[in-house]
Amino acid sequence: MAITETRTLPAAFIETLGKDYAAGLTNLTGTPIDTSKFAPSVAGQDALQTQAATLAGQGVGSYQPFLTAAGTAGTAAGTALTGAQSLLGTAGTELSGAGTALGTAGTTIGGVSPFISAAGTGLGTAGTTLGGVSNFIGAAGTPLSTASGLTGTGTGTGTGSIASYMSPYQSQVIDASLANYDQQSAAQRSAVTQQAGLGTVGNLDSGRFGVQLGAFDAQSQRDRALLEAGLLQQGFGQASQARQSDLQNQLALSQGQLGLGQAQSGLAGQQAAFANQQLGLGQAQLGLGQAQAGQAGQQAGFAGQRAALAQQQAGLGQAQLGLGQFQQGLGGTTQALGQSDVSLLGQVGATQQAQSQAEADSLREANRLAAYEPYERIGFQGSGVTGLMGGYPGQYNFSSTPNPTPLQTALGTGATLAGIYGAMQPRRN
Repeated sequence: MAITETRTLPAAFIETLGKDYAAGLTNLTGTPIDTSKFAPSVAGQDALQTQAATLAGQGVGSYQPFLTAAGTAGTAAGTALTGAQSLLGTAGTELSGAGTALGTAGTTIGGVSPFISAAGTGLGTAGTTLGGVSNFIGAAGTPLSTASGLTGTGTGTGTGSIASYMSPYQSQVIDASLANYDQQSAAQRSAVTQQAGLGTVGNLDSGRFGVQLGAFDAQSQRDRALLEAGLLQQGFGQASQARQSDLQNQLALSQGQLGLGQAQSGLAGQQAAFANQQLGLGQAQLGLGQAQAGQAGQQAGFAGQRAALAQQQAGLGQAQLGLGQFQQGLGGTTQALGQSDVSLLGQVGATQQAQSQAEADSLREANRLAAYEPYERIGFQGSGVTGLMGGYPGQYNFSSTPNPTPLQTALGTGATLAGIYGAMQPRRN
């Protein structure tokens, strides 16, 4: 039986547009999108970044020549200061000659002698005190040597080993503890035997009790072994603690002896300073004698010339030392400037790399938009067709046996048009 349906058809131009839209949609959805043109990409390292890395590698150790030059200047300074010390020694000799000339100024020289004697006594006392420092240092060496023998694992049985700190009564303690345990175990075994009602040893191999008694004996042996091992471990721990305590005591004793040596050295320094004060007073008295003796003054003049030359040598040494410090500072400055250049090149290179990355991202986005532009266009077309269908609901009606129109067939390929052509769905009687 034929089915009669009534349909409202759109205007002819709308139906043509719908067919064109459906055909375009079918072609578009049937063609895969080439995503290779808008795949993510990373900009390569900029040439300035590469240059910065190269310069950074080349700049490593660039300060070394300056440090070498500074060391050379320091050596020269040491040589100059040594020459100054030699000249001062010569000046001292000439001052000694002046002392001979001062013999003509008996009174004045006589006044010098007590100060010189006091200075000599002070220096002798300082020497004696300073000699005592070595005793303290030597005394510090003994406990330090003992402490060195207490380091390590403490294996063996020699001096400083853990075994040497073990209690000499440990074996007696272990034997007494094991004997007490054996006594208690025998009493417990007897109790177990009596509880079973056996009474005599001749009945111990009977049935289940023999098994129980064997288990008791095995557990008793294990407990006895654990007791013995625990006592041995306790003795080992106590010996280890005693060894560590002895180590700390020896180290503390060594530090105490060194402290006494330092105090002794400080006392010697004070005594030497007092001797220098006495010597200074003697030199003042000697200056008065030089004023009284012309020959002594001449000798003192020679000594002054030597001292001036020594000062010149010392000044040269200070200049050499300053040059070395300048060379050292120049090396640091050179390296800092090189690092600044590397940092600036790295920053500029990073900026250019970021620009390249932004250009790559922009190109990728443009390619993506170009790839999806046909889909946006077909979407606009579909929206337009939908709007036209709403503005032109239909032109005429007719009844016939239903046969799908080409437009319906085309629109069936696109699920998104189901709502657009909802008004065209047949109404069945």
